[in-house]
Amino acid sequence: MSQLELEIKELIIASLALEDIAPQDIDSTQPLFVDGLGLDSIDALELGLALQKKYGVSMSADSEQTRKHFSSVNALVDFVSAQRAQ
Repeated sequence: MSQLELEIKELIIASLALEDIAPQDIDSTQPLFVDGLGLDSIDALELGLALQKKYGVSMSADSEQTRKHFSSVNALVDFVSAQRAQ
């Protein structure tokens, strides 16, 4: 697990108050919403704000591209990495 991947998993847990989940419990390839981690649209907003605050990334709330970025932990890692490189 990369450092960024671990940070994002910890951010998910902290920002959404997922008290019974550890970073190693989150499968980086599983969906974050509905199946997989089972997050909902409110969780998406909270997670988006946490990502913006921690990493300074910008995203559109209702874009298809943003939905792809939030599809899994791996997708979020790729998104944050790409935003940092700019």
